[in-house]
Parts: sequence; C-alpha cells; structure tokens
Amino acid sequence: MFQFKPSLLTIALIAAGASMHTYAADETTKIAPSAEEESIEVIEVRGFRTSLIKSLNSKRFADTVSESISADDLGALPDQSIADALTRLPGITAVRTGGQASGLNIRGLDGDFVFTTLNGREQVTTGGKRAIEFDQYPSELINQATVYKSPKASLIEGGVAGTVELKTADPLQASKEHNFTLNLRGSFNDKAGDVSDADDLGNRLSFSYQGKFLEETLGLALGYAHLYQPSVSSQFIGLQYPSWQRRDVNADGSDDNISEGFEMQQKGGEETRDGYMGAIHWQPNDNWSIKGDLFHSKFDSETFARGFRVKSLANGNISNAVVEDGTMTGGTVSTEGTDNFAVFVVNDNDSKYSELTSGAFNIEWNNGDALTLAADISYSKADGKFVNGGTRAVIYDDMDNQIRSAESVTYQLNGLNPADVNFAKDYTDTATLGLREVGMWPYDQQNDLIAYKLDLNYQLSDSFISSVDVGVRYSQREFNAQRSQAGYGSEFGNNPDHMPVIRLTDDMTQVVNFGGDLSGYPSFLRIDFDKAVDLVNAQLASTGNDPFSPSANWENNWTMIQSGSVNEDVLAGYVQANLDFEIGNLPVTGNIGVRVVNTDQSSKGLQQVGFGLGEEIADDNGVISSDYIRNEIGKTYTDYLPSLNLNFHLTENDQIRFAAASVMARPPINKLKSGMGSWYDDTSTPGEKKYNAWGNTSPLLDPFYADQYDISYEHYFSDTEGAIAIALFYKDIKSFINDFTVQPFDFEAAGFIVPDTIIENGVEYPVVKDEGQYQTAVNNDNGGYIRGIELAYTQVFDFLPDSWSGLGFTGSYSFSDSEVEFETDLGGEPRAIPLPGLSEHVVNTTLFYGYEGFETRVSMRYRSEYVSEQVAVESQLAYFAPETIIDYQASYALDNGLKFLFQVNNLTDEPSKTHFGEEYQTGTIQTFGRQYFLGLSYTL
Repeated sequence: MFQFKPSLLTIALIAAGASMHTYAADETTKIAPSAEEESIEVIEVRGFRTSLIKSLNSKRFADTVSESISADDLGALPDQSIADALTRLPGITAVRTGGQASGLNIRGLDGDFVFTTLNGREQVTTGGKRAIEFDQYPSELINQATVYKSPKASLIEGGVAGTVELKTADPLQASKEHNFTLNLRGSFNDKAGDVSDADDLGNRLSFSYQGKFLEETLGLALGYAHLYQPSVSSQFIGLQYPSWQRRDVNADGSDDNISEGFEMQQKGGEETRDGYMGAIHWQPNDNWSIKGDLFHSKFDSETFARGFRVKSLANGNISNAVVEDGTMTGGTVSTEGTDNFAVFVVNDNDSKYSELTSGAFNIEWNNGDALTLAADISYSKADGKFVNGGTRAVIYDDMDNQIRSAESVTYQLNGLNPADVNFAKDYTDTATLGLREVGMWPYDQQNDLIAYKLDLNYQLSDSFISSVDVGVRYSQREFNAQRSQAGYGSEFGNNPDHMPVIRLTDDMTQVVNFGGDLSGYPSFLRIDFDKAVDLVNAQLASTGNDPFSPSANWENNWTMIQSGSVNEDVLAGYVQANLDFEIGNLPVTGNIGVRVVNTDQSSKGLQQVGFGLGEEIADDNGVISSDYIRNEIGKTYTDYLPSLNLNFHLTENDQIRFAAASVMARPPINKLKSGMGSWYDDTSTPGEKKYNAWGNTSPLLDPFYADQYDISYEHYFSDTEGAIAIALFYKDIKSFINDFTVQPFDFEAAGFIVPDTIIENGVEYPVVKDEGQYQTAVNNDNGGYIRGIELAYTQVFDFLPDSWSGLGFTGSYSFSDSEVEFETDLGGEPRAIPLPGLSEHVVNTTLFYGYEGFETRVSMRYRSEYVSEQVAVESQLAYFAPETIIDYQASYALDNGLKFLFQVNNLTDEPSKTHFGEEYQTGTIQTFGRQYFLGLSYTL
C-alpha cells in the first residue's frame, strides 16, 4: 500500500523549510528521507530557489489541483500587494489599476468568481464586491498564498474560478528559535515629472519577529509593514459610441457612429498603507493546540485627475468629418454655446479610505490516537469610505448672465495612440473660464462577518479510506451602504438662479502644461477644490441656502436607492473521505465528499412609491424625500456541492490528477440590495395606473453555478530541481447575472410594497400591481463552457559546470477558450463580445541566476486581448490590447544577514490601451512609468 498519510504531508511541508522570511545565498541541501519517506525526495534550498521548490513540493503533495507561492518570494519582491506575485502562477492574470495589479482573474473568470480566505477564514471587502482588494494585504505579512483550482468539501464554498488562501506565519513552524527581519526600500517613478504636483519618491518599511518560548511550546509572531506610494499616470480616454447619437456626418445617406467625446488628463496622488499582524500559538502537549491571530490594514488613497473633458460631440456642429467604416474618427466640432456640446476643464479629487480587521481563535484537541477536534471562531470587518469631488469649468462671454462662448475643437483619433487635438480658445484665462459645477458624491460601505466552525478528523486503518473529515460552519454577514451627494450648479443647461457661475480667482488656480506622451496638448487651469467649495458656500449663504447642499428639487433618486443593507446567514456542513488505495499496483490518493449549504439572504432598502406616499427619509447630507418607503426582501435556498479529487501515482516522480466538482459563487454583495426607483403609466384599462420599478440590484438573485472537471499530468525531475506540468480544465457555467426587464412582474407577490391608489393632478387612480415592468438584475440561462490548457515548466540547471549551476528558469503558458458571449453597443453597433476578463493566451516567465550571494532575475508577463471595464466617466466595457510587463531584480546577500536590493517594475513602461471593437475606435491610452526600487533587508 502506498503510504501517503496526513502526517507525511506535514513532514514534507516542514522539510520544505516554511518560515516567514528567508534571505541568504543560494545553497542546496538534500534532506535524508526517513524510512516512511524512502520513495520521496524532499529538497530544501536557500534564496530565490526556495520559493520555487516550496511551490513544487506544495503542488506535489496537495490533495487538490493547486498552485502556491511562498514567503521567500513574496517578501523579496517590491510588489504593493501579493497580486503581482500571484500572477506568475499558471492561468492567473490581473487588471492593472494605477499601474499595479489589483484584482485577480483565474482561468478566464474575474474577481466576482474568486473566493479568498485568510488562514482558512472568509474575508470581507472594503467595498460591495466579493473579490477582496489585494492591495489591502501587504506582501511582507503573508507567509504563503495558495490557489485552489479544484475544490474539496472541506473548503468554504464560493469560488467558481478558484479559491485563494492567504496564510500568515505560524511561529511554532519557524526554522529558528528567534528570527527578526527588517526591510527598507525607497522608490522612484520616472514619469512623475510629466504630471504637475505628482511626487516621484516613495518608501516601504517592514519588520517581523518570530520567537519560540517555554521549550518551543509557545510561539509568537509580530509584523508591521508601511507603504507610501505615489501614483502617477497620464491618459487619453476616448468615450463610448452611443446608438442614440448616430448622425450622417459626411452626407452619404447613412448614419455614422459618433463618440460621446474624449478626455486628456494628468493623474497623480498618493497611497499610504499600514499593516499589522500578530499570532500566538501555544501547544502545551501533544493533545492540545491553541492559536490566536490578528490582522489589521489601513489603506488611504488620495488621487486627482485634471485636464479636459470634451462631451456630447454629436450635439455640436460637425464639419470636415473623417469617417472610417461608419465611425467618425476626426473632424471639427463647434458650438455657439447654445447646445450641450462643451469643452470642460475638469479637476477631480477622488479619495478612498479603507480599513480591514480580521481575527480568529482556534482550539484543537487530539485524543492521543485517531480523533482530532478543532473549534474556530473568526471575525472579519472592513470599512470603505469613497469620496468623489470635482469641479467643471467652461468658457463664457458673460458669466453674470450665463452666456457661454462659442468654441470648437479639431481632433483626429490615432488608434491605440493619443489623438491629435486642437482647441480654438484659451482655457487658462480666469477672466473667461467660469466654474459652473461643483459636486461631491460620498459612498460609505461597511462589511461585517462572524463565523463559527467545528471540524472533526478521524484516522482509519482502512485499506481504502485513510481518514474522514466532518464539519459544520455558520456565518453571519452584514453589508451596509450609505450613498449621498452634494452639488452646486449643472453640467448642462443654465444653473438655477441661486447657483450662478462662480468666478475663479488667481489664488485658486495654476496653469498646468501636459508632459510626456501628452506633450503638445493645450494648457489648462488647476483649480483648488477646497477654495472652490469656500466660494460656493459664500454664494449659497448670500441667497439663504444651506452650505454646499442640493436645492429642494434636487433629483436624488439614484443615491437613495443605492443606500441600504444586506444580511446573509449561511449554514454549511460537509463530509469528506480521504482516500488511499491501490488499483492493481497503482497507488491512488485523494478525497471525495459533499458540502451542503443553506443560505438565507435579505435586504433592507428604499423603494420609491412616489407622490409623497412614503415616509420622510433623509440621506447623510440632509436631503429629505417623502417618495420612499423602507422594505425588506429576501429568499432562502439550499445547495449540494459534491467534489472528487484523485491523484494517480504512476511512479515516484510522475502523477496524474483528476478532479470533478459542482461549485458556486454568490453574487456581489451590493448586487443583492433591494433599493429601487419607480414610475407609473397607464394600463389597458382606462382610469388605472400600473406600477413599474427600475434598478440594477435584486435580493432575489441566485448564485453563479458551474460543474467543472480537471485532469493534469505532473513530472518531477529526479536528477535536478524542477518539474513539468500539463493541465486541462473544463467549466460548465450555468448562468450569469445581467440587467434585464421582466414584464409583467407581480411586485406584491415578490414582497414589495405597492400603494393601492395614487393621486395625480387631483385625480385618484387605482394601482395595478402585477402588470408593470421590473428593470432589475436577473440570473439568465445563457451560460456556457470555459475550457483551456495550462503548461508549466521549472528547472534549475544545477548540472551545468561551476558558476553556471545557479542558472534557472520557470514559466507557464495558458490557453483559455469560452463559448460565453455578451452583447454591447458601446462601439455603436451591437456586437458580441467574449467573456469579460478572459485572455486566450497568457505567458509568465522568469529567468534567474544565483551565485555566491549574488542573485538576479528578469520576469515577463504577457496576456493577449481581453474585455474589461476601462477607466472613464462611467463604467464602459472595452477591449484591452495585448500587453507585456517586464520586471527586473538584482540582489547581493552578505554572510551577516544583510542583503542589498535593486528592482525595476514595468521596465519597458508598458501602457494600458483599449478600444471599442476596432482599433480606430480609441478607448484609453494610459501610461504609468517605470518604478525603481533600492533597498536592503537584514535578517537576524
């Protein structure tokens, strides 16, 4: 019988040298196997190779299809979060936000399908998504990250794409009795000089300590990580092509697609993050284990975006139009100042303040034989405060009477390069540039989760089932959102009488010139937002209005319905049999089990009934409306999720894995809100009105479901360090969530409160409650497959002579394909687009070299074209062009524990580029610059 017990797995992982941070020269050590381990060779190494071999050992001994990355790799990189490091694993990509990898995409599915845990416990987010913000987690405080591509019954449900498990250090597993590590790094961005007011220097500081006391029965781990990171980018943004703006611009008798407009902006700001980690582990004897851990992260991001926004091209007078395949790509657009076409000088200030706390307490007891019981209680809390503030200024001939100036713009799109743009007016003169709109749109969101878990493991001496796992978990999650707004003026049309155009003063403005790739664009005025608010408040006070608040007739529906709460209670139980048997002489290990999950979800929100029939409700800025009532809607459902993982050990170094499972992923938590707006219209029966409602959320949504299958082959080299792996996967997605109109819809039967009658213009009408339309989010039945292949190769060329033995390579290639399609008309004509986030081709490579303390490596990440949301005024799906990101690192370690480090991220200054279906339909061209890092680490 092939002996592959959990005890051996523990031995293998310990032998792999798990520790919080390891910095030393490359030295390879062969660990002599025990009698039980005779057929398995476990390798322990030092330096960059540590992470590679640890990853291979973890993959080799895992009971699921998984990938991992170790602390040695994470702690040695300058990544702002662990997301960058995880993207080197096969089949994993990320969308760059501000030049940094943020959310993960696994096997073509984006973050909404990715479930993440910290030390095996569910994590909440600082926003309304299920996908965690990886930039909230400092890489220096994470000991290991594992991506489970196939589930097992004992894993918490929620990952259709996969589950990412982050782990902090267990101090009793540290390699030394006491260990202290210090990291210092400074950074420089070479594009900061192109952006006015942008900082070019940043810094990182981290330290960690692990200690073992009381004859190594008590362990303590502490960690702190600080980040100050300036953000810098320059961008040209082409906006979508709405179907309602089509016009015949070249008099050929056919309508042409016209963009909403475009933007030219400088972006900058700063990000500050402080992370803390603590863990204590007491193991007084072989029967008891008591653990506690705490993780806290505070992340503040303050950014600005300044420049021009050209809006509503189709509303202006168009001449000299350039048309390519039915799309206007250039021309001259002008106005006399009497329509909605305008050139805005835009100054936006966006701030995000987020805080995350996660803690847990765990007790494990073993009866000295086969039975182990573990009880766990965990808490996760995240608060996110988002504040968007901005000003809009335009040219005037007469500010007092709100008479705008005639203006024009001549432009020519250049595909995936910034457009040529010329203005007829000067936008730096405070005598003619007037401030017509000032706004703030705060959005506060809170997430709380408490979970209780009890697990049992019983070891068997059976020839087929080696052990049985049984467990139950109960969790309560609450999400709260408060949306509000404060506004002065209007983007289009004339401002209300008590909100005249604000005259700018020289002390609140500064002339800004574009630099870098946007050099040559016209200059604009930087406007101090705080001073603009002071002028607005002075104007409001002079007319007897409250400071910086909407007028009494402010349309506030969209903020009211975005406020509310969601409650989610989940009770789950599982049974899992861990397998160890033979088919003939072929050893087989793995597991089979089922997870049963009962979900009770409900939402309290604001439902519009109109006509003053609701209660008086005020938002956080004091806006009062009597058109809304409070409602509570929800549903309960139960899911059965079977799973199977089999590992066929062909030889000592070859194995085939097979996995099959049913999986689920719940909708984004903010998608379950019950808030909605409404309107009434006539029925077919005279004298009646029917109730209609709109919104893009619903507490009646079901999860995403999928059946998935994996098969892979792994070969581990015996004469050298490395492995080759080939994996095939297939996912059958049952449905997706789309915005849809349901008609007729029975609102009363669904639990919504609808008035019996309304009074309109003095006439009372009975209300029909089951004939109207409900514009909402629904689970459609347009699912489909996602399938692909992953190839991975890692090898250290230690068979080469002398100093060349430190050369090595690791890389992977992934191909993904899907029949899932969505429809978009952002490019003008309706077009079928592929599954958002899916790149057909993904390549990750690292070439590394180490010799006598010196180590260097160059990494490359390539992903082919994919569809995702581009940076714009509103969410806009666009095609992202292929991109290749190259990073470089070099270091030298001394024998006394001191290590010097030099790194360059985005070595080739790769921009992010998008389009709306054809390259001549320009989307975003955004450049971030190179980031240089210089620092040192010290390990004692």
